[in-house]
Parts: sequence; C-alpha cells; structure tokens
Amino acid sequence: MYFERNPRFVSRLTRDTLAIILAGGRGGRLANLTDWRTKPALPFGGKFRLIDFPLSNCINSGVRRIQIVTQYKAHSLIQHVQRGWGFLRGEFGEFVEIVPAQQRLDKPLWFAGTADAIHQNIDIIKAHRPRYVLILAGDHVYKMDYGPMIALHVEHAADMTVGCVEMARERARAFGVMTVDENGRVLRFTEKPQEPNPVPGKPDTALVSMGIYVFEREYLFEQLRADAENIDSSRDFGRDVIPAAIAHNKVIAYPFADPKSGEQPYWRDVGTVDAFFEANLELIGKGSELDLYDQDRPIWTYQAQLPPAKFINDAGHRGIAIDSMVSGGDIIQGAEVRHSLLFSQVLVRPRAKIQDAVILPDVVVGEGCRIRRCVIDEGCRIPRETVIGEDDVADRERFFVSPKGVVLVTAEMLGQEVAHVR
Repeated sequence: MYFERNPRFVSRLTRDTLAIILAGGRGGRLANLTDWRTKPALPFGGKFRLIDFPLSNCINSGVRRIQIVTQYKAHSLIQHVQRGWGFLRGEFGEFVEIVPAQQRLDKPLWFAGTADAIHQNIDIIKAHRPRYVLILAGDHVYKMDYGPMIALHVEHAADMTVGCVEMARERARAFGVMTVDENGRVLRFTEKPQEPNPVPGKPDTALVSMGIYVFEREYLFEQLRADAENIDSSRDFGRDVIPAAIAHNKVIAYPFADPKSGEQPYWRDVGTVDAFFEANLELIGKGSELDLYDQDRPIWTYQAQLPPAKFINDAGHRGIAIDSMVSGGDIIQGAEVRHSLLFSQVLVRPRAKIQDAVILPDVVVGEGCRIRRCVIDEGCRIPRETVIGEDDVADRERFFVSPKGVVLVTAEMLGQEVAHVR
C-alpha cells in the first residue's frame, strides 16, 4: 500500500493529528478497584498505569499532540500524567494536555457520554487546528502504531475509520461488533449483540470495535453537533455516532494486525476484576503475548526512584520468588512468592506464602499469611496469619469475590484508612 512505501507520508499525517484519550470513565465492573480512582489510572503490569498504553502508542506513532479528557475521580490520573509525561517540548508544538470536565455557561452539566465529552470541548480542539482527530479509549492494554490506520483513512477517503480486533463470537457478545463487507466498509454496528455477525469467510469470528476512531476534523464536528441536537441520543460514539455515520457516510474498519505476519496482536479490555487479574498474570509466563521488554516500542511511564527488590533469609526461612514478577522497592523477607505479580514497595514478612496473586503498590503482607488467587489493592496492611483464597464463604463475608472466584481486598474492607490519591 501507499503508506507502506512512503513512511514520510505517514509522518506528515501523524504530525497533523490530534489524539484525544477518553479517560473519564469509572469502570464500575472493576468493583472496589475504582472506588477512589478512574479506570485509566489503575496500575497494571508491575509499574505502569492503563493510561500509559495509549499515551505510549501515540508517542511511538509520532502523534505528539495529545489531550486527555477526564471526569470521574481523576486526581491520581492527573498527578501521574504531570509527573511522568512532561517531557514533550511545547516549543515544538508537542504536548500532553489534561482537559477536565468543565461547567460551561451554556451547558452546566457533566459529560453525558463519550460523544458529549468531545462535543463540549470542540473549542479547545479548534484552537489546535488539527486536520485529523484520533479518538482513543484510555483503559485498554495493547501496542499499536496509529500511523497506518490514519493513512488508510486518508487513502480510502473515509469519513470515519474504526479500529477493530477479531475475536471469538462467544466473547464478542460483551463488545461492540462491526459487520463489514469484503472491502472493509462497515455496514452495521451492534452494541453487545447476543448473536454477533461473523467476519466474512470466518464463521466463528466477529470483528470488535477497539474504541479507536479517526475523523477529519470538520466532519467530526458536524457529527457531534447533529448528535447534540438529537433529543433521543445517549451521546455515545458506539450507540449513536457510529450508527448514524454508517447510515449516511463512508465508515471503514481498520483490522488491527501485525504488518509482517498478519496475525492478531495483543489487545485486552481489562474491564472486570477477572480480566484485570488474568491480564496481569499473563505477563509472567515465558511466552507472554505483550512484550514489556521490547526496546523498539517501549511503554513509557512515571516511576519513583526506588532501590532494587530484595530477597532475605529470615530465621531459617528463605525469601524466594518463583515464576513471578517483582518490582522496585519490594522486600521478600523469609517468604515464598509463586506465580504472582508484585507492584512496587511491597513487603512480604516471614513465613508468608503467596500464590497466584496480583499485589498493588505499598502493601504489607503480615507474618504467616497465606494469600492465594487474589488482587490486593494499594495501601493494604494484611494482618499476620490471615488466610485469603482458601475458604470461599469466609472470603465473601469480608471481601469481594468475582464470578471466577478471584478475591479482591481493599484497605476499607480491612477496616483501614489510606490516603485516597491512588
């Protein structure tokens, strides 16, 4: 294709693109993990936050004008972005700009949906005068070069382009599903259908929206204004803007695939406690689909200056971590950690045993604890001899237990107070 033969063409397009990351959602299906933080601020992978993935994708793609639209409990997200994403140079026209929900004089309301979040900020978008607008979800985990998608949008003279992933039809019921013809033109969009339409030639596979959209600026504004005037609209891209565009204009699908092999790259929506738990533990294995050690397309983030992890023998008990990931500032003191992921500044005291666990930053696991198949939220202090993950009835009395039996523990559940800037 043209954009494959002409990388300068792609770079011109990315320089003329403004990325808008929608980071205002609560993520209610994550239960108590989002009591005090917006979903894009949720820690992931030992040292990152979910927002770091779309931000890093933008930087690695050459899209260096970025807005982050916030709303729900955004303080920790804003703090993280200010600390870790201030390296872009304003004098070169590069920026990561935080756009909080504002009470406008003409519309003193919070954002009513994803489309409304963009519509209420049209004046701010205009001020940057982009030719193309790339709209991204702030809470998915993946690595992607957005340049080829923008180039395909231009090459096909599309009004709207939607990033898509292929998924088994059974799983696709939880997502927005695109029905396309053999040329990739979108014929229909259905939100969470019971019977997803298959991909042409692949009866067991459906095409799912990634929540990534490319628009030409003025066309986007037209669609948003029309949606705002529709009293029956829910102000959502998936439910309202996309179906309206399909009905009257040219919408094409951009299948997210490896340019060399054509295979489906890693993409995860960690929208539930089970999905969050599983996606973190997937990173531990030898053949993890998401390569966090890739030097060509790194994931950037803010990280505190912490000492290396330390493993200590204590009173005859060895401090060990097997088939696990541990982070800076961790101390494994005469304890066993197996097939688990520990974020930074976790202290595991003597005789404790941890198996199949995701432990967020600044947690202390007390002496003699047995922790299994659980997520422990930031700031928890697990009392000595506590047992979690072995007795379902006891766990449900104290904690949240997911449909797949993953136990979620927060400081509030333990009767502890923590600073809620997480």
